[in-house]
Amino acid sequence: MQPIHARYPFRQVSRQAVGEAGVDLAAVVAEEPEVVARGVERVVWALEDGTVGEAHDVDRIELLSYPVARVLVSLVDEHILTRRYAQAEAATAYERFTADFADTSELKYANTDRLTLPDLLAEFDLADAVRAAGGTVGDGSAAVADGQSREFLVGVGTYLDLASDQRGDEWRLVNRALADGEVVVDGEELLVLLRQAVRHRIDDGLPLSVPEAIESEVTEEVEDVRERLSELDLTREIDTVVPELFPPCMKSLLDRVQKGEHLEHHSRFAIASFLTSIGMTTDEIVDIFQVNPGFGEEATRYQVDHIRGATSPTDYSPPSCATMQSYGDCVNKDDICEDVIDESHPLNYYEHRLDQEDEDELTDWRDEQGDDASDEADEADAEEA
Repeated sequence: MQPIHARYPFRQVSRQAVGEAGVDLAAVVAEEPEVVARGVERVVWALEDGTVGEAHDVDRIELLSYPVARVLVSLVDEHILTRRYAQAEAATAYERFTADFADTSELKYANTDRLTLPDLLAEFDLADAVRAAGGTVGDGSAAVADGQSREFLVGVGTYLDLASDQRGDEWRLVNRALADGEVVVDGEELLVLLRQAVRHRIDDGLPLSVPEAIESEVTEEVEDVRERLSELDLTREIDTVVPELFPPCMKSLLDRVQKGEHLEHHSRFAIASFLTSIGMTTDEIVDIFQVNPGFGEEATRYQVDHIRGATSPTDYSPPSCATMQSYGDCVNKDDICEDVIDESHPLNYYEHRLDQEDEDELTDWRDEQGDDASDEADEADAEEA
């Protein structure tokens, strides 16, 4: 097993090297605790740091820790963990191949194979979809040259696939130079697209079907990862209010509030804590509850401020899916509830829906309210005139 295999374990040649060495993964997890420990480390670092940590000094341990990490992620089988793990492996690979392309010293690669840009393109069957503008692709050094000025041409289908998860107007196709079915990118952008190709490779293969012989050997490690996952606040700082993307339970509660129906205390707490968690202010939430029977502005404002931690030592999070079920507030479950978030948490659902949408096409509910208010003011001004 060569160092390059351990450095880029997602490559087919790395997988072939493991197969040719006759490695039995069941025996590895049972007899090689260092490999298992490094596999756990990859997953934990992915959760907490967004990378897979420092590589182990022993190439065999580093390489075999990759399939062990994938086993752990598969057995935990939580969408957020899978996504973070794939992102972390891709981020680490990006750091490594960017550094490799930038280092042209012969000494570094005297005793090892060197990863080149054509190698990486071939890995993902992109050799025919990417070409250098006005010349050959080269070994990758041009892609990381000062100023990232060299241009590459990427087939539009490939570009759309690999740029779909990138944020920012600069990635939108309408803002790119496009000619003869090819999109112009610079060297830095090409490497970002290749990072996404790595992420797709890792994400598409998960979760794995894990044999019982392997699963039984890593029970404690799986529980450790589950515990760490439960202790982390994995929801990002959400500050976008798009009701049509709410989880079914919260959509139902919001609809009931707006219809003026009476809500039990636990239901009021669930929707209020959800709305505070996605960035709504106390004033905005109070306005929503005005139509509810028995509404009292002072009491409602106090309760919302208490939930958000403004008048209490605790910033309350929305109830988990399990709690919503126990109170009878879990309704209208859809495929995302069943297959994606695995009944974890309403905020996980909402974050997933936001991630699937084009951020530039999302309209915040609060902006719509502001537009409506402006329109009404304009109409009133027109009538007065």
